Amino acid sequence: MATLKKDDRLTSTQSFMCVGFAGFCSKSVTSPLEVVKIKSQVGTFHCKRGFWQSFLLIYQNEGLGGLWKGNLVSCLRLFPYSAVHLTTYKKIVHLHMDELGFISQWRAIFAGGLAGVAAALVTYPLEVAETRLIIQNCREPTYTGVAHTLTKIYRTEGLLALYRGFSLTVLGAFPFSLGCYAVYMNLDKLWHEPPFRFSSLQNFINGCLAAGVAQTLSYPFETVKRKMQAQSSRLPHFGGVDVHFSGMKDCFIQMVKNKGILSLWSGFTASTIKIVPYFGLLFTCFELCKQVCLYRNGYIVSPLSYKLTPGVDQSLGAYELEEVKRYLKNRNFRSQESSLRNRW
Repeated sequence: MATLKKDDRLTSTQSFMCVGFAGFCSKSVTSPLEVVKIKSQVGTFHCKRGFWQSFLLIYQNEGLGGLWKGNLVSCLRLFPYSAVHLTTYKKIVHLHMDELGFISQWRAIFAGGLAGVAAALVTYPLEVAETRLIIQNCREPTYTGVAHTLTKIYRTEGLLALYRGFSLTVLGAFPFSLGCYAVYMNLDKLWHEPPFRFSSLQNFINGCLAAGVAQTLSYPFETVKRKMQAQSSRLPHFGGVDVHFSGMKDCFIQMVKNKGILSLWSGFTASTIKIVPYFGLLFTCFELCKQVCLYRNGYIVSPLSYKLTPGVDQSLGAYELEEVKRYLKNRNFRSQESSLRNRW
């Protein structure tokens, strides 16, 4: 998957803020595609007429707001997910490093997969809430908000309902990691040059390509997971799921039996189209936020350009540069104070 490069010129708080801002913007803009994808995976009536008609049906039945259902909880989920993922990833990578601090690409991708599972475990109830909010009709809502959704599911269906389908997240992590590994191991053959020479555009294309291959391999697991999250005997029409099932294995069987094997990739068109604008906005918004932070820290002369501030050592970290500034300020103050004393 594409990753946002860490810049030592930003503080940890600033880096986290930039990632959060970028994620919020990219998710909000591509929310209609996510709504269509999830409705297609669950099998609601909106997706019966095809990809483009799905947008029109959602708009006609639920209004413009229907295309942004569940976006708030999706954005809220970003922050704890990113924090847990980053912390877990660092710990796993540290355990697998050799004496020189090197880790193989396969182990790094595997560490990313494990970190993703750990982060999903913490934030999974929010994902269930997102699915329930998206599949309901917002003009006749069963749930009125994130907190209400979580509370009502817990009270009426029990704690396990908030983790229904989580095992599919674990199972889907392996083909997902395999897809990423397959792409990144062949990038030098694709571009006919070593990875350290890749430009920003090449890295962006690599990320989109890895995401496309990885999600293709893991998509059936996500489709079944969404159906399991959505189905409930306490909801109208059992949550709008197009097949009824008793468990994970039965869901796979019922889908293939009644809808055909390609039904496991329902909503794949929306998911694939979403890749490029999502990552494009992710990188663009991250860079914009990063420029503001670099300007605030004193590394660049304007938040609208990357022109470096003259005389500033760009190799210094944000806290180190702050210490240098403080030292120079104190030295100048003492020099002025000494000059005034000499005049007297």
